[in-house]
Amino acid sequence: MSKLLETIKIVNGTVPFLTFHQQRLNESRRQLFQIDDEINLGAAIEAPSTDFVYRCRVIYERAIEKVEYHRYEAKNFHCFKVIEANAIVYDFKYLDRTPINQLIAHKGSADDILIIRNGLVTDTSIANIAFWDQTKWLTPATPLLKGTTRERLLKTEYIETADIKLTDLKAFSKMALMNALLDFMVVENFSLEV
Repeated sequence: MSKLLETIKIVNGTVPFLTFHQQRLNESRRQLFQIDDEINLGAAIEAPSTDFVYRCRVIYERAIEKVEYHRYEAKNFHCFKVIEANAIVYDFKYLDRTPINQLIAHKGSADDILIIRNGLVTDTSIANIAFWDQTKWLTPATPLLKGTTRERLLKTEYIETADIKLTDLKAFSKMALMNALLDFMVVENFSLEV
């Protein structure tokens, strides 16, 4: 079985929203390995410094195998290549991203890809997404991966789920990318390459 990954943002020496990463890590272990004991993720993470934002990578299977720290700088995203991938499955945050990397290879000059599965919008290669319909933020009801930021924003009702087709995207004025590192990054002028 493939190794799993938690990607966690460390800001000023602290780990915001650690509870959501903790829940996903232990739930993944329960589902994939039938392990009921809980790992204390907070005890495994030590911020290298308080001066920078870090991307912490926790690699694990039944137990934590490795913790890595890398300085993090956010990238900008505006153009997304639409890729249809009906057979793709990425319901756990695996370390091996070969299926997604194979799709990224077709992005051309776009900043990232927008993955369509069975006629519905899912995610980009690195983030869950949401679209502004002039009154509320809607996120795909069937993402590839239920990310921790998406789960947090659903819980607070900041976003709502909906089935979103590619043809629906012309009705939305804004797009947002969400993951642990980006948090909720609004893209005002997004474009799609079909």
